[in-house]
Amino acid sequence: MSSIENIPIILYVKGEQYFDGIDPDGTELVTEGIMSLTGNGMLLSYEESELTGMEGTTTTFEINEKRVILRRSGTTNSQMVFEEGTQHTSLYETPFGELTVDIQTSHLRHNLSERGGVMEIRYSIAVEHAVTGRNCFKIRVKPKHN
Repeated sequence: MSSIENIPIILYVKGEQYFDGIDPDGTELVTEGIMSLTGNGMLLSYEESELTGMEGTTTTFEINEKRVILRRSGTTNSQMVFEEGTQHTSLYETPFGELTVDIQTSHLRHNLSERGGVMEIRYSIAVEHAVTGRNCFKIRVKPKHN
């Protein structure tokens, strides 16, 4: 029986949102987190900060070969499922109320291992079934060396 190993990491998260006729809106975040290797993939988790507007929320990416699930818990609660070529609908809870979110993933690639790597996800998002834009995020993971 293998135990789950928690590896301290640095995450470089770059997100871009594209709206018709408007320059992309981009955000970048560098934060410390934990990588946990599991039986069928890995987990990446980090604490959100005041900078992201979600202070008090833990963000976790559950990653396997074909699918990534992004979960947030705390002041914001949500689950978003990214699977190339498949649409997933989920509930997004905020302090202001709940929204239905449809995620259509067009591109999902990663080369993550215990040594780090990169994950890229491109998707369109519809809130309450109205398309609000296209998004892309790239996450670079490096082991943290003390």
